[in-house]
Amino acid sequence: MEFLNTSLNIVRESGEMLIDGIKSSFNVDRKESKFDLVTEWDKKIESFITEKIQDAFPNHKIIGEESIYSEGSQSFEELLRSEPHLWVLDPIDGTNNYIHRLPGYTISLAMISYGEIKLGIIYNPDNDEMFCAEYGKGAFLNGERLHVSDRSVLAESMLATGFPADVDVDRKAVLNQINELGPLCRNIRVFGSAALHCAYVAAGRLEAYWEPGLNIWDIAAGALIVQEANGSVSEMDGSPFILDFKSFMCGNGVMDNVIIHHLNKVASKEMG
Repeated sequence: MEFLNTSLNIVRESGEMLIDGIKSSFNVDRKESKFDLVTEWDKKIESFITEKIQDAFPNHKIIGEESIYSEGSQSFEELLRSEPHLWVLDPIDGTNNYIHRLPGYTISLAMISYGEIKLGIIYNPDNDEMFCAEYGKGAFLNGERLHVSDRSVLAESMLATGFPADVDVDRKAVLNQINELGPLCRNIRVFGSAALHCAYVAAGRLEAYWEPGLNIWDIAAGALIVQEANGSVSEMDGSPFILDFKSFMCGNGVMDNVIIHHLNKVASKEMG
């Protein structure tokens, strides 16, 4: 509880900073592609949360999306499994939304212990919605317990996905998947934040969310929150979720097999 209360306060303060920052002009830089962008506020929030976590828990380690590349992928994977208290941070999940002054950007923070996600926080500062979970203690939105939906009919289900920065492979695959599932479900939403999609699945607002090309900082907090809301997490082909996942899906546990069937159907067509 000490970890949760302290980190909730840090994240809420960070959200207030983002609300102020979006009203001002700010710098935007490219990362690995013209669709993969970072703002000065991504860096400011990452620095702020990193310093606050280190002040509160000096023996803990924290890695953010903007600093991860300095670690190297191999050392980061080792850290995920070997550290007793490793905080993983996405300072703005939904940077494109933030750049365009659109709602739907979030702060996502998770604590991983020896390869297991123990704590997750997703904060949507636009409407002051704080989603959180501790391992084995349930998931909550502003103090109210969460539970995934019980819808079991695809035609009555609301799904979500995202448009990855990798246009040639991952985004192309998503478009094919939308073409497959779009005519069969009630509708598909793209809110622009992987963490927010997970939070909405946990809250029963969406029945499922899938997307390739994600990283652990995108969905670590969301994966735990969904699981603690009695939902499910896996890879898109239905295989178990692991920290070095290739793709990601979460759902209400009822619709999973149907959605995975259609995702695998698209994958088979692309391969054959």
